[in-house]
This record gives sequence, structure tokens and C-alpha cells, in this order.
Amino acid sequence: MAYLTQEQRDALKAELEQLPFRQANGRLKHMDSHGRLAYYRNAQRTDQWMTRWVLTGLGTQVTLVETNVKTDKDKPNRVKNDYALIDVIVEPTPDNRL
Repeated sequence: MAYLTQEQRDALKAELEQLPFRQANGRLKHMDSHGRLAYYRNAQRTDQWMTRWVLTGLGTQVTLVETNVKTDKDKPNRVKNDYALIDVIVEPTPDNRL
């Protein structure tokens, strides 16, 4: 499989930014048969959760950045945690020189 060029990575980023998290995650899951999930909703910054896919066959790594949106429920003392996709980071892997 050929590595993605900068233009293709930009197009992938633009496509993933339009999708909700679950659809973007599913798209990345089925994009590369050699791809792997590096980490899922890992808290690396305050109030931000990151999910990273390493698409080895495409020479690309994609990080989905989410934030937590708390909403009150009908029951008192209950909070529903919703996550909103706020950023998509698409980077080449070290062996991708395109």
C-alpha cells in the first residue's frame, strides 16, 4: 500500500473533522488492515481526551482530540458525560517521507 502524501493527509483531516467521533473512529478502523489503535481516550492534557490510530500501511498517524461536555439529567445528582470531537491531528510516521 502506498503512503499518503501531504495533500491526501489534508483531505483525510478535512473529512474526519466533519464526522462525529464514533464515525471518525470507525472510518480509521477500516481504513488500513495494518493499522492499530495506539491509545483510546487517553487524558494527556487537562480536559482533553485523545485517541490515536497508527496507520502503518499508509504511513500516517491520526489523533482524535475530544473534550467532555457535561449535561444534567432528569434525576438529581446525575450527570451525563458527552464527548465532543474538537480537533483532528494527521501526521506522517517517521518512515513516511512523502
